Amino acid sequence: MIKYGYLFMRLFIAEKPSLGRAIAESLPKPLKKSSGYIVAANGDTVTWCIGHLLEQAQPEAYDPSFKKWSHDHLPIIPEQWQLQPKTKTAKQLNVIAKLIKKAKSIVHAGDPDREGQLLVDEVIHYLGVTPTQKNSIQRCLINDLTPKAVTQSINTLRDNREFIALSTSALARSRADWLYGINLTRAYTIQGQHAGYKGVLSVGRVQTPLLGLVVRRDWLIESFVSQAYYEVWATLTTEQGSLFKAKWIPSETCKPYLDDQGRNLSKALAQNVVQRVSHQPATVTALKRSQKSQPAPLPYNLSSLQIDANKAFGLSAKQVLDICQTLYERHKLITYPRSDSRYLPNGHFAQAAIILQSIKHNASLLGQQGVLINDTLTQGDYSLKHKSKAWNDSKVDAHHAIIPTNKKTQQLSGREADVYGLISRNYVAQFMLKHEYYETRVTVDIQNGQFVASANELINQGWKSILIRSTKKTATSSDEHSPALSTSLPPSLPKLTLNQCLNSLQAECVDKQTSPPKPYTDATLLAAMTGISAHVSDPQLKKVLRDTDGLGTEATRASIIELLFTRKYLIRSGKSITSTVTGQTLIKALPDEATYPDMTARWESQLSAICTGQSTYNHLMAPLNQQLEQLIETSHTFTPAGLNGLGAASFRGKAKRRKPNARKQTS
Repeated sequence: MIKYGYLFMRLFIAEKPSLGRAIAESLPKPLKKSSGYIVAANGDTVTWCIGHLLEQAQPEAYDPSFKKWSHDHLPIIPEQWQLQPKTKTAKQLNVIAKLIKKAKSIVHAGDPDREGQLLVDEVIHYLGVTPTQKNSIQRCLINDLTPKAVTQSINTLRDNREFIALSTSALARSRADWLYGINLTRAYTIQGQHAGYKGVLSVGRVQTPLLGLVVRRDWLIESFVSQAYYEVWATLTTEQGSLFKAKWIPSETCKPYLDDQGRNLSKALAQNVVQRVSHQPATVTALKRSQKSQPAPLPYNLSSLQIDANKAFGLSAKQVLDICQTLYERHKLITYPRSDSRYLPNGHFAQAAIILQSIKHNASLLGQQGVLINDTLTQGDYSLKHKSKAWNDSKVDAHHAIIPTNKKTQQLSGREADVYGLISRNYVAQFMLKHEYYETRVTVDIQNGQFVASANELINQGWKSILIRSTKKTATSSDEHSPALSTSLPPSLPKLTLNQCLNSLQAECVDKQTSPPKPYTDATLLAAMTGISAHVSDPQLKKVLRDTDGLGTEATRASIIELLFTRKYLIRSGKSITSTVTGQTLIKALPDEATYPDMTARWESQLSAICTGQSTYNHLMAPLNQQLEQLIETSHTFTPAGLNGLGAASFRGKAKRRKPNARKQTS
């Protein structure tokens, strides 16, 4: 009979039950299943959290008077932070507490990201571990729930102290969000109540700048006035009778007639150019033909997958995340989905052949995507010798890119198949040749006017054949200037030489209209969140932001977008995402620093730096505490007009105006 007492077991604490069960299945049998934990034959025990078992205490836990929302209390800044058990999962927390007392050693098996690191760390430290236990905690990083992968992770445990910086970053984010959200939500809700708003005006570090992006896009669309502009296209012929078209490029002398994007706004100017260049001799003044190649896109992280799935199938960010969780936990067909990495460890390359075989087996369930994938794998358009740059140990830490596992399946729903197909397609592409083509650009002089034409000539379809199957290598046009004219001119350029003489036939003036910006979609909103530097106004901040810095994290972006819908700040119409009157009024009321992404982007950059040990908790938190004072003072000057009668009557605290020189209360 095996004893499960102290000094006789290793305790695994997983982030969720599905992960806990996967770990248990990789331990010695038979398994003894109990309420909230599983014991293996060797005494190892697996238990689990159910998401967050603990949460930040509400303000009234620090001071009962904070239960009533009042400007007198703001800003609320705890001196000693408190966590409290979540009521719905308190029973499981008690199970873990009892098991920790019996454990010889503890294995942290949270999800392989900063939130997963903090989630289990908080439980361990909240329940109180002995110094011996604390110093011996190990970390189990599981990206793949298939039995072989889980066993390998269990056999390659790491010291949990290696991930202190990751946990610290998540802790700083959690507390900063609490300070910012609690204080500004209370401040502006009170102001909203004075203006007749019947609900909570939620303000957040990420959600509010994100709302600001949508609102300002809507304002641009609403105020947009279409403007006519005019292009001139020359039809050119060689001595052999070959035809092609070239677009007029206005010179510096035409600058007064151009807009900020270089488009000609004068029809008279365009018509004058048409008259001047029609039926005139022309000369090739510049000719460049170069060979280009395009490598396959990297395997997905969550945001890039959400963007592509929205474009291809109209799925929202939350729908994609939910589907991925099912593919990961229930079907075990993909690796950890909340990843922000698009790279793979070199050691993972050894599994490529068996993963590709599993993809081929599953391809029959994937519709048209599956046909293309199966054709690629059957016809030999891939090779394990064609190893892309995705395998790079220096760019992989706790988790790697989302890829298929070696699991085979017999059934997938339509949406599951769609998302699994995208993930499989990008993985297969890592073993395919580069897409190669010749790029030709020609400049032609006609009566001292400059005209340009360009075209691409396909060399090898490469990895793009898995997107659109092509049976023969044909020339394809990539001239972004080509208008939709009623012509049957070939898409490629004829063979040309420098200084070659040509003839210009009748030129054509093409009338065009400027178009308003398009409303955001899930795809473009996620792209804005992940590439936030493009929306930052501070030029100095733009310089320090990395390509990977953005609003929110892979794990939180979908929920933040959905929160704005729940708050009735955003609405959907088809794929389009637009703001409501409430959302627009809130953005008008808030100071710019709360509605532009500059401050939040700076925070995200600092949080990333904390993860890598290049910054500290205090470097983020100390300035925030000072900034809150100013933000609260600013809130008093705003009375958000236009909110009277809007909102749900969910706010029960009676708004109380701040008295002059009222004492700030902190805990």
